[in-house]
Parts: sequence; structure tokens; C-alpha cells
Amino acid sequence: MGHRLFEVCLRGLIPQGSDILTQGDVFRLKRCIYATQRNNLPPICTHNVVQDNIDLVLCNLRRCQLFNDRHDRVKVIFHPEFLSSTNPLLPMDYEEFVRGCHLGVFPSYYEPWGYTPAECTVMGIPSVTTNLSGFGCFIEEHVEDPKSYGIYIVDRRFQSCEDSVQQLTKYLVEFCQYSRRQRIVLRNRTERLSELLDWKNLSCYYQRARLMALKRFSPELFTSNNNDDTLSTHSFHLSRPYSAPVSPSLSGQSTPLRSAGANSSNRSSPTSHLDDDEVDDDTERLELGLGAVEINDPVPG
Repeated sequence: MGHRLFEVCLRGLIPQGSDILTQGDVFRLKRCIYATQRNNLPPICTHNVVQDNIDLVLCNLRRCQLFNDRHDRVKVIFHPEFLSSTNPLLPMDYEEFVRGCHLGVFPSYYEPWGYTPAECTVMGIPSVTTNLSGFGCFIEEHVEDPKSYGIYIVDRRFQSCEDSVQQLTKYLVEFCQYSRRQRIVLRNRTERLSELLDWKNLSCYYQRARLMALKRFSPELFTSNNNDDTLSTHSFHLSRPYSAPVSPSLSGQSTPLRSAGANSSNRSSPTSHLDDDEVDDDTERLELGLGAVEINDPVPG
């Protein structure tokens, strides 16, 4: 088909439909279309899972009647295997897959830390976590208004399960209503949080845990003079992004609003004069500088 189109254009003629699609091409297209049609529903799982009747994921998908019907608003592709570039079905690495997603949803009931939302953050992907995970508690402690940075923290500690479900639903609906421009801005903000997750900042907690273990095992190695200084840690806090509008304005069409729980401010939005496709370079450079992050190095013991 491409060769015929090229030949017709070389003759200086305008290609017609009969020049591009011959009767043989139409016949082959019909055969392919009819071959792909099926009476049953497409599978929701890419593999034949052993004892799928007790698999928690598949059982809950069946309970919710998510069978990939034409009228289902949610389509499911369950891939119960680690991603690899050598996989013939999904030949891509984990990082490639994550960067192709819009949002990561990890409403864990308990995780000591939780690497998956942290990995999404480093790759610039907004994510949903909870205040029962170490990552969620860390972000709540060190980031003012996490929603402005694309980290949605579901409260699973101080409210009922039904309230947590409603809060998660609200976050998902809110994210789905963002425009493409808003999602781009949110991804840029999320990636800036990678500075907080750098090892130069997180290593202090590892060092402190090691010193606390040494102190309990060999307290004679520590004196009362250097005890507090030795166990001191970094102190840093990331404020709300400067480009988040404080009131409804034109920038609200292109910039995600800050959450309702954020502190109010009287200053006007630096991006209120921008259109949807414009970027305030000065504001972006200011935000990229992370000037609000204050890190105090521990005093060596």
C-alpha cells in the first residue's frame, strides 16, 4: 500500500481510493476484522493462574463483576508476573512501565516504608498512599500540602474503612478530572520530591538506627556529652509549591489547585497571568531550586 501511494505521488497525481486500497486489500482487511471478532468476553488475566479460584485479586475482580464487558467503565488487564524487557507479552522494563502510567494507587493497610509510591515519586508519577505506610507518614511530616505535589494520602488510621474508601474515591475522581496540562504540571512537581528521597537525606535515619543499636549493645562507647549530637538527624521541610493558585483564577485551568487543608495565603498566584499552554520560567526555576528545603547536617560525634 505504501509503495503504491509512493508511485502515484511520483507521477504527480493525487491518490484516489482505488489507488490505495485494491480489492485484494479490502478482502484481507475484512478477513482480519472477522477473525478478531468474538462472542465471549476478553480475558482479564494474561496468564493461566494455578488455583485461580483462591487468588485474591481474581476473586475480587469476579466479585466486582469486572469482566471487560463493552459497557464496563473500568477495563482490567491483570499481569501476574514481574516486568522484563525480554518478556514477549510486555517487553518493557519496570521503569518504562511506571513512566507510562498516569497514577499509582497503593492504599496499603500497613507497610514499614513502601517502595512502590516512592519509586513513582522519583519517576514523576503521582501516587496514592496511606498514613499507615512509612512513606506516607514521611511525606506528611516533611511536605506541606502533599496533594499539591501529587501525593494523595488516604487516612486509614483515624477513620473507618468506609470513610477511607470514600476518600480514595474522591482522590481518583479529582485526578480523572484534571486536564492534560494539569497532569503535566503535577508530574513536574512530583518529580521534585525526589530531592527528599535522595540517599544524602535518608541516610541519616539509617545512621541513627545503627547508632541507637550500638548504644544499647555497648553503652560504654557513648558519653553523655556527645550522646545527643551523635543521634541528631537532618531536619527539612518542603513548603507548598509557589505556582499553586490561592483562589479561583485563569491559572486554575492549567494548574492543580492546592488541597482544602492547606493554609491560606494573601499573596496572588505567580501564574495567574498565564494561559493553558504557557509556562512561567521564573517560577519554574524558583521551584526547581527547592529553596524551601532546609537541611541541617548533624554535628559529628
